[in-house]
Amino acid sequence: MSLRFLSLSGADIDPVIDGLAALRISVFRDWPYLYDGDLDYERSYLRVYRDNPRAVVVGAFDGETLVGAATGLPMADADAEFAQAFAHSPHDVSQIFYCAESVLLPDYRGQGAGHRFFELREAHACAHGFGLVAFCSVMRPDDHPARPAAYTPLDAFWRKRGYGPLQGITAQFSWRDVGQDGDSPKTLQFWMKHL
Repeated sequence: MSLRFLSLSGADIDPVIDGLAALRISVFRDWPYLYDGDLDYERSYLRVYRDNPRAVVVGAFDGETLVGAATGLPMADADAEFAQAFAHSPHDVSQIFYCAESVLLPDYRGQGAGHRFFELREAHACAHGFGLVAFCSVMRPDDHPARPAAYTPLDAFWRKRGYGPLQGITAQFSWRDVGQDGDSPKTLQFWMKHL
């Protein structure tokens, strides 16, 4: 099947907010996020991309249906927990473009969408003068009871794209896991690439 990719900014993001919210809830429910999402929260959260002129949503469409998306914005404009992770590092937060989520429905995986998501976000970052691109991954213990036996981390894919983990640079962020009553903190490991 052939996917169509669009880089969206500003008001052009509005038509995909509900679809992206639904994708986040569906995809992030699985390992390793185990995120028990809420549509109202998602809609509110995703407005940060629409309202930031340097943010981007890369949509993957099957016909007119949004089946995947990846987002990004300047690290300085992301949640404070993410920028704070760099407070004692040699990296200037104002020079970092943050690749936030990448979500894709299972039936569309393995066709190159992950590469395209990074390519288009990196091109957007370059166009806005950023020299560094970073993202973070959820760190879960290997013996976590919800970890699928056949799970393979994406480390090799990220390294192939030129990213590497930043030793000692992590963030703490909280959300409600599936089956839990309240939010709990998670550790997120940052990865970075020079453009």
